[in-house]
Amino acid sequence: MTTTNIQFSTLLSNAVDQPGIISEAYSAFHNYSLGNVMAAAFQCAARGIKLGPIASYKAWTEKGRQVKKGEKAIALCMPITMKSEKENKSTGETEEHVFSRFVWKNNWFVLWQTEGEDFANEIPVPSWDRELALKALGITEGTFDHYNGNCQGYASGTSIAINPLAQYPHKTRFHELAHVVLGHTLEHTMTDHDTTPQDIREVEAESVAYILCSLLGLPGLDESRGYIQHWLRSCEIQEKSAQKIFSAADKIMKAGQVKKD
Repeated sequence: MTTTNIQFSTLLSNAVDQPGIISEAYSAFHNYSLGNVMAAAFQCAARGIKLGPIASYKAWTEKGRQVKKGEKAIALCMPITMKSEKENKSTGETEEHVFSRFVWKNNWFVLWQTEGEDFANEIPVPSWDRELALKALGITEGTFDHYNGNCQGYASGTSIAINPLAQYPHKTRFHELAHVVLGHTLEHTMTDHDTTPQDIREVEAESVAYILCSLLGLPGLDESRGYIQHWLRSCEIQEKSAQKIFSAADKIMKAGQVKKD
């Protein structure tokens, strides 16, 4: 896997097909976004490198370690600031336009690619608090009052509701939160039944739920995987959609994490 062919859509498909890889990768690369966590994990797998902490050449040097001769860097997707000039149609003057662009940069090395002073890696135990996340995301969870008892949950505007009898309430909650964070509820109320999802928005929301359940070691992965895989066979998920999935999962996860003192 090189920087020229890394695709978030491929990373997502691989994550769904390989149970356990998400939580394992997160334990090793927890300081990075979920998209980069998966990118680093699959680059390591492709090269036969054991998962472990990653840092830049300079950072490893500061920790008393040196990159071994001949080792090639791991690529992560990073934002860079770009500038361009545009004409202001109302004034006729040229104005500077500043924007961000994401590019793949080969700047990081895994612990096992270095040598030197001992390095102790603190492996975090992922945790997530519902109330903390709802507050941080500006989302409310109300009383479930849908007329259809098969409906597991629904999202509307910036609010969600979960069926008290939902098979996996946590997974449904992540799914409905994802609808809001992904912007789906700006269009119309989303209702989720036990039946097959109707469009790519369901794939996006359930993919977010799958990622979060994987990170937190929660049940329902088999059902979630089947839900996703069915639609990935029917319609190819686009790269932009996969990027949105990783971004939404990252946002929801961080919103509910309790900060250590």
